[in-house]
Amino acid sequence: MRITHIALAMCLCCFICLHSTGKTAAQSANSADTLPPVTENHIIMVPASFADLAEKLSPSVVNISSTQKVVVPQDFLEMPQFPEGSPFEDFFKDFMERRSGRTSTVPTTSLGSGFIIDAENGYIITNNHVVLDAENVHVTFADDVTIDAKIIGIDEKTDIAVLQVDAKDMGLKAVPLGDSNQLRVGDWTLAIGNPFGLGGSVTAGIVSARARNIHSGPYDDYIQTDASINRGNSGGPLFNLKGEVIGINTAIFSPTGGSVGIGFSIPSALAKPVINQIIKYGRTRRGWLGVHIQSVTEDIAETLGLEHPTGALIASVNDQGPAKKGGLKSGDIILKINGQKIKEMRTLPRIIAEYDINSAAKIVYWRDGKKHTTTVTIGELEKAEDEGLIKTTAMPTQTSSSVTVEMMGFTLQPIDETVRNAYNLRADINGVLISDVTPMSEADKKGLRKGNIIVEINQQSVSNAKNVTDIIDKAKANGRKSVLLLINSGGNLRFVALRVTYDNEK
Repeated sequence: MRITHIALAMCLCCFICLHSTGKTAAQSANSADTLPPVTENHIIMVPASFADLAEKLSPSVVNISSTQKVVVPQDFLEMPQFPEGSPFEDFFKDFMERRSGRTSTVPTTSLGSGFIIDAENGYIITNNHVVLDAENVHVTFADDVTIDAKIIGIDEKTDIAVLQVDAKDMGLKAVPLGDSNQLRVGDWTLAIGNPFGLGGSVTAGIVSARARNIHSGPYDDYIQTDASINRGNSGGPLFNLKGEVIGINTAIFSPTGGSVGIGFSIPSALAKPVINQIIKYGRTRRGWLGVHIQSVTEDIAETLGLEHPTGALIASVNDQGPAKKGGLKSGDIILKINGQKIKEMRTLPRIIAEYDINSAAKIVYWRDGKKHTTTVTIGELEKAEDEGLIKTTAMPTQTSSSVTVEMMGFTLQPIDETVRNAYNLRADINGVLISDVTPMSEADKKGLRKGNIIVEINQQSVSNAKNVTDIIDKAKANGRKSVLLLINSGGNLRFVALRVTYDNEK
């Protein structure tokens, strides 16, 4: 069946629209609600064609195919059932006996795109998911020449893979990595790739948004573009009008599987250090601080005496991590690292990841209502993972209730031996168990659940319900708007600010 796709092309042109309001031009120019007049400095030249740029860049973009083998156990194939005495019974019985104990392999293929960044050494960049679990990787160039490639290294966290081909006598052409930090929403972009395995295709669009978090990994910072990106474009480059790679096309948002004008690209500023590390070490070597962090909300900022909600709040500190050695502790808010402001929590992991291992980081943090400074020696994330220093714990089982704190909307129970056994709690886990949460209460709205453990309130340790109510009453007497709880949820620590209810608010 032949399927024809018809697309409408939009002609882009420059025009000036004069809107009549009954005012003179001078009056309009001086009106407070009127945009300033267009000057020569504001005129942006729209390219009449992308043909020259596409012709120059296309030889540096490659098609990538990888082959995986899926092993199918022989016992997966069951003996067909036939009526007794059927002539087929002996035939299939003999066939199954001859193949007994064997396995069969079924090859599967993956198609994607990539681009050359080093012509002399034959380095090619693509997505990790394009070559994931591949036994063989093949690269097809613009002149239809196909050769084998080897995987130098991968990074699952950013979905980047570095390949290498024998570049001798290949006449390869590389493209430079640009600075994605200079991108602005509305800038032109050009995507070249291998959509649906059709071969080299060029699409154009603009930067629709920056710093998108699509929850695909810990370092999400995607460029969103409306340049058409489809299956097979994965791993291909996103160019600016200078011919620089400012993104690696990775994902699309689509209810149908085809492009709906929402594509996501890994920014070059994030990809560059990952690529350099893989080429140098064969793997990534990210910086590690050894803290579990969360966002600073307005309630948390007010509770800790911080004027504005900014920085990254430390929920817990790894006992063997660099932060612990540097004197940081749970409840501190990291405001700056080496002079760089931490405006929001999710920027901290990326900044730390790009620091060299064993380098010094000067950290400004907030504690007890004022700023403090310490110096931390950056560790290695991958080494910490290999040594089991970074791990997660399963959520505990739920149990019955005990003492209710109506103001907050939760019921508390002390952690005795019975509770510890029922919830499979380690001996070093202390606090007060939340055994029930009132629906639509302040605690419920802030995400507290049965099985959570209150470790601290306003940075004071608690071990029973009276500790909790005493601290809340003290905060209320001092006119505080909220109290700050340190919650252990399945082994993961986080801070939660709960609003204090006064009698006249009931």
